[in-house]
Amino acid sequence: MLKLFLSLEWKSFLRSASFGKSLGLKIVMGFFALYFMVMFLGLGISAFFILKDTFPNQEPLFVVNSYLFYWFLGDLVMRFFFQKLPVMSVKPLLTLPIKRHKIVNYVLWKSAVAFFNFLPLFAVIPFGLTLISNGYLTGNVIIWMLALLLLTLIVNFLNFIIESLSAQNELSALPIVAICSVLFGLDYFQIISFSNLFGKAFYAIYENPIFIIVPILVLGVLYRINFKMLRQKIFLDSGLKNKVEEVKASNLEWTNYFGDIAPFMQLDLKLIWRNKRTKSSVWMLLLGLFYGLFFYTNERYINAPWMYIFIGVFSTGSFLINFGQFIPAWDSTYYKLLMSQNIKYEKYLKSKFTLMALSVIILFVIGIPYVYFGWKILLAHFASAIYNVGVNTHVMLYGGSYNRKKIDLNQKAAFNYQGTGAVQWLIGIPLLVVPMVIFAILYYFLNFEYACAIIAGLGIIGVVLHDKLLGIITSKYLKSKYETIHAFEQDN
Repeated sequence: MLKLFLSLEWKSFLRSASFGKSLGLKIVMGFFALYFMVMFLGLGISAFFILKDTFPNQEPLFVVNSYLFYWFLGDLVMRFFFQKLPVMSVKPLLTLPIKRHKIVNYVLWKSAVAFFNFLPLFAVIPFGLTLISNGYLTGNVIIWMLALLLLTLIVNFLNFIIESLSAQNELSALPIVAICSVLFGLDYFQIISFSNLFGKAFYAIYENPIFIIVPILVLGVLYRINFKMLRQKIFLDSGLKNKVEEVKASNLEWTNYFGDIAPFMQLDLKLIWRNKRTKSSVWMLLLGLFYGLFFYTNERYINAPWMYIFIGVFSTGSFLINFGQFIPAWDSTYYKLLMSQNIKYEKYLKSKFTLMALSVIILFVIGIPYVYFGWKILLAHFASAIYNVGVNTHVMLYGGSYNRKKIDLNQKAAFNYQGTGAVQWLIGIPLLVVPMVIFAILYYFLNFEYACAIIAGLGIIGVVLHDKLLGIITSKYLKSKYETIHAFEQDN
């Protein structure tokens, strides 16, 4: 059965419409993984000697144990934001004579061999071997290393339980952040010394290996809970019965001023307000609006004018970035239906452009109080806003023609990476880095005012050539129309 599941996933990967991009992204991620493995390996080899020099009066093993609580908290938070339960398309399998418990076990076991779980071993094993070479009991050290592996797996399955329970809330990250913050605070202020408790517990496992039964039992309980929760969800009709809520209609008559693109704008606005994932784009407006405060209150950045453009582009373009990078994937659920209608694709894209341009203007106007930090900052934001409208909107629309990842709008918004592909990672270069580099060069050879004028000039050129650029972008979408439809029919 395991061979069958692996074969199906391998075929799904090879036959995916986004195979080339997925492969490229996996290669890039592989280099990052290799980097972290080398870093952890170096840490594991040198940790014993560093701790010996830093804490000469304490055993390195006890020092490591005392920091396991912080590892536990950090690992749990990182997993919550970045690790998702590995899934496979199970509904086609439910019509076949395959036991559901085998499917569930495969998914859970697949999560157990994830990168997050074996990465710590690159530090734990070298450190354990160093302990053995320095006179620590071999059998006890091996049991201690096994306990750390079990702790990693405990965090793995605990994360899935927390994520499953909080997935229905829009502020799904709030509970885990609050709980971890409280635990950290209790330990930091020595109200309850969790770090000391963790240290004593794992040192007790080293001294009395019989205690290894405790983390084994905890892991077994968490695995069983995950098994039951996941098994209840894999039915053919799961997800068909949704909670019925009263729809609050909004007055969108103002969009009629935009003529024949108004229906598309209304569709986008309704999509944004009625779905969890798209609402995150609205909340990002607040982050973008206050983004400058993180920098302009710091003298290090206030005295670096070349950073103003980067901050300005991000601050006035936060909605543009978060909404635009997933065009047309926002409509992936009904993209085939949309493309079967007698509509002009150019108007469909123009509505997206209009929404992004309006958001830039609104964010710039609301951000005018940044003049408090100096007129140069306001000037840079003004130039950035024009650049966003004239250049970055078109960059976003063009990048969208390469989007092949489907998005489930009902999934939670916080740190949801569904629909994210190579395009989303690469588009940040022309979007944020290029204007900053251009501005820095102009500022170095000319002056601040000329640099702002040229950045704004590039935006004005983009606005003037909008119809021409939109025509080119539209033709690119039309060429890949059926490829996109095919890709959106697949489960990522």
